[in-house]
Amino acid sequence: MTIPAASQDPEETVYVVTPQLIGEVADALRDRDDARARTLIRPLEAPELADLLEALGPDARGDLIRLIRPDFDPELLPELDETVRDEVVAQLPPGELAAAVHELDSDDAVYVVGELEEGQRRAVLDELPAEDRIAVEQGLSYLEYTAGRLMQRELVALPAFWTVGNAIDHMRGESDLPEEFYDIFLVDPRNHPVGTLALSGLVRNRRGVRLSDIMDPDLTVVPVTMDQEELAFLFRQQDLTSAPVVDPDGRLIGVITIDDVVDVIDEEAEDDLMKLGGVNEDDLYRATMATMRARFTWLFVNLWTAVLASLVISQFEATIEKIVALAVLMPIVASMGGNAGTQTLTVAVRALATHELTPANALRIVWKEVLVGGFNGLLFAAIIGMIAWAWFSAPAIGGVIALAMVSNMLIAGFCGIAIPLGLDRIGIDPAVASTVLLTTVTDVIGFFLFLGLATWILI
Repeated sequence: MTIPAASQDPEETVYVVTPQLIGEVADALRDRDDARARTLIRPLEAPELADLLEALGPDARGDLIRLIRPDFDPELLPELDETVRDEVVAQLPPGELAAAVHELDSDDAVYVVGELEEGQRRAVLDELPAEDRIAVEQGLSYLEYTAGRLMQRELVALPAFWTVGNAIDHMRGESDLPEEFYDIFLVDPRNHPVGTLALSGLVRNRRGVRLSDIMDPDLTVVPVTMDQEELAFLFRQQDLTSAPVVDPDGRLIGVITIDDVVDVIDEEAEDDLMKLGGVNEDDLYRATMATMRARFTWLFVNLWTAVLASLVISQFEATIEKIVALAVLMPIVASMGGNAGTQTLTVAVRALATHELTPANALRIVWKEVLVGGFNGLLFAAIIGMIAWAWFSAPAIGGVIALAMVSNMLIAGFCGIAIPLGLDRIGIDPAVASTVLLTTVTDVIGFFLFLGLATWILI
């Protein structure tokens, strides 16, 4: 959330949770000045309070959780990072946590309960009212990262043969409507969705008009088993604000809304970014040792790829001893190839995730990236070749590094897109393994080409 800064230009904005506010709250908590801390956090809504909790250190965070517990806002739970949320729920007994879950929309309730440890989850479910418990358990019965886990069960579904007047009278007299909704789903007698009607369309028509006459029959229906990444692509492609979710028999059982899809898009983009960096999850708020353990495995794999590159270099030890300049120049070839390949790789992984890169256009895109790598290779070969020539007063060395540069950047362009395409083809997430494979290829081939050409041409 942002608000205009009173002392600045009206067009400028600042975040509500400013560094100054974070510092003042931390000082108040450290001084045990609960009254001051409550005054500072009173204007904050759940998203801002979540930002504040995440920004504080572990000790201050624990004190703030203690402070807000008597007037705990349930909407805080789905807003928190998973690690911070674990700290919050650890201070709430099952009864209080169940009371908070009861106040949430069904999709948020399923999300929060689904993130709990098994024992804690069971204890909270036992404390929930029977109706809520059944709804949450049904949501948890669907696979994680599917529409069934994301959908909200609170929706408005009306018979298609009703009139505008019937609909308005029903909604005015119904106490169990969602707090906010924008679309009405029209169903047949078997509860199959047959159309949708925006609230604006309802209020613009006279009471006697049938809903079936003003509904939009071009309905995009989401199977309950649809993967959330496919769901995000569907919303983005068709500019949807909501979509009905149906069970295997085609019956309406829930709705996906755009706010949930925005979270999915953010989550999927973050997931790809983290995996490309060799991090399994956002561990910004995790303990130091836990973060170390999570990163160790990937770094261990990278260690062995570096050893492989070193083994290649060791095969040309005699060449390097004779021409010391090669030791100075060879990191340049591998580094440029790695950077060029990473550029292509980043674009390819994201394009695969958004379905912009498909088998239909893969060959054309591969060829384009090879050409880009080749053209850039020629340009940088000319630059580094002239530098090496002038640096060591040896035109042959300039020619060797120029040839190696062109070759490695061609290979980097090809591998930067071929590796993620190949991994995706065999069912492996391209974001997981692409980086380490690409680094290995560009380092090993870069060193081999440069030192091999040097051995062949210079010795």
